[in-house]
Amino acid sequence: MNPLTELTLAQLQQRTSVKWRTYAADVLPLWVAEMDVPLAPPIAARLKRAIDLGDTGYPAGNDYAEAFREFAAARWSWDGVEPDRVALVPDVMLGMVETLRLITGPGDPVVVTPPVYAPIFAFIEHADRKVLTAPLGDDGRLDLNALDDAFQRARSQSEHTVFLLCNPHNPTGTVHTRQELEGVAVLARRHGVRVISDEIHAPLVLPGASFTPYLSVAGSEDAFSLVSASKAWNLAGLKAALLLAGPAAASDLARLPEEVSHGASHLGVLAHTAAFREGRPWLESLLTGLNHNRALLEGLVAEHLPGAALVRPEGTYLAWLNFRALGFDEAAGNGGLAVVTDLAGPARFFLDNARVALSSGHVFGRGGAGHARINYATHADILTVAVQRMGRALSERRASAS
Repeated sequence: MNPLTELTLAQLQQRTSVKWRTYAADVLPLWVAEMDVPLAPPIAARLKRAIDLGDTGYPAGNDYAEAFREFAAARWSWDGVEPDRVALVPDVMLGMVETLRLITGPGDPVVVTPPVYAPIFAFIEHADRKVLTAPLGDDGRLDLNALDDAFQRARSQSEHTVFLLCNPHNPTGTVHTRQELEGVAVLARRHGVRVISDEIHAPLVLPGASFTPYLSVAGSEDAFSLVSASKAWNLAGLKAALLLAGPAAASDLARLPEEVSHGASHLGVLAHTAAFREGRPWLESLLTGLNHNRALLEGLVAEHLPGAALVRPEGTYLAWLNFRALGFDEAAGNGGLAVVTDLAGPARFFLDNARVALSSGHVFGRGGAGHARINYATHADILTVAVQRMGRALSERRASAS
């Protein structure tokens, strides 16, 4: 069964999460990273059992880390997850901030690769660290020369420099190859840069690509990674994530304040544990549905949005659309000053004229102007209607301009 076809638009519109409550009821929301799927049965059963027992206290034990270790070994043939080098954190982004506090100080530089997940800018700045950018290449992949330059600039400012890696990458859906990650590790060691890898989308790799955990790469021994089941099983409202340390980062992880783990939800821990331990069959069905929707989106863009360019995602359920050739642009902006609901350029146009909500490209930082991110983890019928609406809006725009 395809989880993406189980819910109707009328059912989805009863939801009260941010995806379905930010815009008016006539808007098709294809923006924030929530999927239009029911809860995976093993997760629902585990949560129901906890609720029936009144088991809503504080999280305990190491089951979450053990479940992820089993998942990583089965999924990626990676045996590098050591539960004694794993810490529970509230979510991936707060885990990133706490890791920055462990290995950097106020004002220290953090290198990012825009266009990149928009809240990263704000989290870094609110943590009183400084953003340095190494933009992706024109092909949407990591530019090792740009990283080399950024690492040099960062190290000239501080001995405590971090590279925040998005693996797989959001918003482009790029899945970094092992060779690319090995190149990152070589540069990081050469310049004395610590790496924190955000791997929240790791289970969502589509046919044609394969995921490489950064901590499995030679030279990553002093790095960290952050994981959760949040994106792959649609658990954003059930907070719980894991912070993993490489062997040479264990002493840093040991300094993580004990109270950090208090921010995770007990129900979240139960849900994420069930996802990694029992949710693999459901995940396989989801990936089949996402692969179908990816192909559908490619065809819809070609048919209804001529002149727009789609970066074919290799992972995640997010796709990056380039509308610059159609005359859309906006000030590139500073990602740190933008919020995810800020709209400009094509996203503003399609909300106003097609009643389709996309994520605005400019909030993802440099390189995002004239782009929009679309979430295709929805029913194929909803995706089809949304792109058809966008196409009609573009046709009317062309007609009015002629």
